[in-house]
Amino acid sequence: MESTVRLYTAQAMRDADQKATELGYPGLVLMDTAGRRSAKRLLQHFEGRKTAVLCGRGNNGGDGLVAARWLWAWGREVAVYAAEGQEGDAATARQALLAHGLKIEPLTAWKPETHTVVLDALFGTGLRGPLEGFYAGLVEEVTASGLPVVAVDIPSGLPHKPHIRADLTIALAGLKNEHLFYPHRAACGRILLDSIGMPPRALENPDLPELLCHPAMRPLLPVRTGDAHKGSVGRVLVAGGYRSYTGAPSLAALGAYRAGAGLVTVAYPADCEVQPPQEAVRLPLFDWNVASLHMARAEAVAVGMGAGEGGVEAALAALGLNRPTVLDAEALDLRVLQAYARAGLPTVLTPHPGEASRLLGLPSEQIARFPLEAAQTLARRYPGLVVVLKGGPTVLAFVPSDARSPAPFLAVNGTGNPTMATGGMGDVLAGVIAALMAAGRTAWDAARLGVYLHGLAGDLVAKTGLLAHEVAEALPEAIEGLRLGMVRDFWEPGSD
Repeated sequence: MESTVRLYTAQAMRDADQKATELGYPGLVLMDTAGRRSAKRLLQHFEGRKTAVLCGRGNNGGDGLVAARWLWAWGREVAVYAAEGQEGDAATARQALLAHGLKIEPLTAWKPETHTVVLDALFGTGLRGPLEGFYAGLVEEVTASGLPVVAVDIPSGLPHKPHIRADLTIALAGLKNEHLFYPHRAACGRILLDSIGMPPRALENPDLPELLCHPAMRPLLPVRTGDAHKGSVGRVLVAGGYRSYTGAPSLAALGAYRAGAGLVTVAYPADCEVQPPQEAVRLPLFDWNVASLHMARAEAVAVGMGAGEGGVEAALAALGLNRPTVLDAEALDLRVLQAYARAGLPTVLTPHPGEASRLLGLPSEQIARFPLEAAQTLARRYPGLVVVLKGGPTVLAFVPSDARSPAPFLAVNGTGNPTMATGGMGDVLAGVIAALMAAGRTAWDAARLGVYLHGLAGDLVAKTGLLAHEVAEALPEAIEGLRLGMVRDFWEPGSD
């Protein structure tokens, strides 16, 4: 049985439903479980409210009809408003509701002033385009009503506009793209992940992105032995800095130290006033050359942060060290990527959408809109290099250079928040990933764990800090929280 948490598309969930049916698990049983769970979660959070259940024609509407039947069976006040024309299991759910003597009103009869909470079961993940006409007006009216809204699976209308803004979303069977990617995630409110009894084999799909969460990340943490010393837990070289960007390599060094590096050396142009952390070794250079960089005796390198026009030269010099490397900022150049791909070194790229746009020759808006596709394209173009496409959320992709299949490893980070959109965050991240590679983690594992911890530290200081160095300072707390199993992911499991 697969233990990895996956992120599902609408098609992937349809495939899972089909597999469940083939395994002998009827769709009507899944619908009944989904509706019962939705009703129970609503009551757990909005006890004593009069509920309006809004149901569409499809399976999402069927879930809502079942939820209404369970609310009624449990003695709650409920009013049902549904579209006509249900088919299959949804039609059966409608007949079951009518058999109990409940009245079903048309959706046009719904008035917000007659209820105190809304269960949104209008549309699920299968929506093929933006809502128009009556339905567009209805979802806007629901949101404008100010009533608490509980969404079944996803808020109706997503991933398009207009859409409902929910206070609580009950993700059924698995988390979907809309639950994670901004701006859609903001419309989901609090997210509960609930099982609907689907056979685990039906949900297995290794082609889907892994969702980085604490059960998978905790085993990747480096463990220090009792006789550890600064030379045994990882030595990192940070190479960057250029005139006005003197803070970037310092932040990378701070990130490396706070992520557990034993010794950090900061190499920078001698004419720059770089001020590394006082614990770091300073290595001012008159030119970027491999002989000077060898002095750091590094086990991993982070290069490019604030390097300006010297970024390419610094990265190519660092290539001569033959060490695992993080390429960031000005080191993200086509010539550099090609050289590192040929060398076969463990390498991590950390572009933001603007830098990925330059590397792929695509508009940055397109990169931001389709980050999974962009990360995959970049990973396929440079096999052997791990791609960390920073954003909301950060996406990772990797195609091994010896892979027989072009299908990449994919992952999406579940930590982090919009307050981290400030200068220097990427510099800290580069240092974190380099420290983890210096501690012996593979490029793929270091990238996943580094991104997760960086976002987790950002979550810890979201209410008190907005600066990159504050996130770096919170890394030890994030690491310890993960180690002790005290970390919560952005979603919550439904609990009985």
